[in-house]
Amino acid sequence: MEENVLASSHMTIPQIARMLEKDNVSPELLAALQSDDRIAVARLLAKWRKRQEERAREYERVQSLYLYESVFYEQGLDLIAGVDEAGRGPLAGPVVVAAVILPKRQHLPMLNDSKKLSPHQRSLLYEKIIGTAVAVNHVVIPVCQIDSMNIYQATLQGMYRVLENLSPKPQVALIDAMPLRKIVLPHMSIINGDALSASIAAASIVAKVVRDRYMDEMDVLYPGYGFAKHKGYATPEHLAALRRLGPCPIHRRSFEPIKSWGGLG
Repeated sequence: MEENVLASSHMTIPQIARMLEKDNVSPELLAALQSDDRIAVARLLAKWRKRQEERAREYERVQSLYLYESVFYEQGLDLIAGVDEAGRGPLAGPVVVAAVILPKRQHLPMLNDSKKLSPHQRSLLYEKIIGTAVAVNHVVIPVCQIDSMNIYQATLQGMYRVLENLSPKPQVALIDAMPLRKIVLPHMSIINGDALSASIAAASIVAKVVRDRYMDEMDVLYPGYGFAKHKGYATPEHLAALRRLGPCPIHRRSFEPIKSWGGLG
């Protein structure tokens, strides 16, 4: 019906622009617009086609992140948990470990290693992951545990816990880099997995967003350190604040230079 209206009423440019805001446009409508000799219509069509090409490329990119998952999909194993952490390196705050089971080959535009995304993109994807995932779980490993057992062991324990408490139970685990030798289900540790596996990328986003939001709260509780800005990492601003104020309760006493500055605070 809209094609007939277009042909008979010579639709205005704003009307055509609104119609081309949709991704799904009928071939008949596209043909009618193609025959329109107005320059503005040609530009609108070119813009629409460019957007469709970008959309198709993004779809292919995201689907390529299911390479490792596909190995297990072919074995009839669909409950694949990606596992990743955020916060191993900072001088302050917890490490957060997350596990995510995505629906089989779920398309999530922009899905990527959390470090390659802006805070706004991570926040949008976090909401999409929470809303579409088969299962999501995260654990927060506090500073006292990091200091008592070291960051590697604390992260390792967090990964075991996050998988153990995931529901439904995963059939497979894909882990970013760290080997989990004690789990009995099929698993694979993938170097740079957050950039290579959709499931691990999703987990990296959940872990990063949860931790960043926690550090935003700590910025209010412990003003002066700039936690909302640097999230606890050893930036010049953070180090200067440490020298000026000394460590606060969420600083890791086992990390340098705080360890060597034991007399501060």
